[in-house]
Amino acid sequence: MIVIINSGPLMALGKMGLLDLLSRLYGAVKFPTAVFNEVVVRGRERGYFDAFLVQMAIQQGKLTVVGMKDEDLPSDIAVLPLDAGEKQVLCLALRDKADLVLFDDEKVREEAKVRGLNVKGTLGVIVQAHLEKLLELSDVQNIIKTIISRQDIWISKELCRQVLFRLKTSNQN
Repeated sequence: MIVIINSGPLMALGKMGLLDLLSRLYGAVKFPTAVFNEVVVRGRERGYFDAFLVQMAIQQGKLTVVGMKDEDLPSDIAVLPLDAGEKQVLCLALRDKADLVLFDDEKVREEAKVRGLNVKGTLGVIVQAHLEKLLELSDVQNIIKTIISRQDIWISKELCRQVLFRLKTSNQN
């Protein structure tokens, strides 16, 4: 399975100590140079703990960095109003025919869907981990409460509540 991840889900899962879910669900997960620079290089410069966790997962072979340059982007992706990491993730996902691409930002999620990519975000990874019995419902509830309470994880509180409600409802049936 080919899975490409963007910085948002990578940082969110790292901040919550859940990077291991990626390898348990998908095997090795890839991301391009621009995402590495944003998450690991800039994150380490700022002392963010999740940057060190991502770097450790790379060293363990659970995450793979794919070398890419912005000048290698096809023109239809290069002109999009997205950041460098998002553009490189889109390009890599299309080039490698990814089975799944992980984005949290709504704008880039829509662009990926238009291009025929299968998209999930941080919450989708957490729900899948629950469905595959890697996380109990109580774990998911605690993770979502953590996301809602943190200022450094940028996932809509309303979306978190909707996902939690649907999970609770489906577990009652």
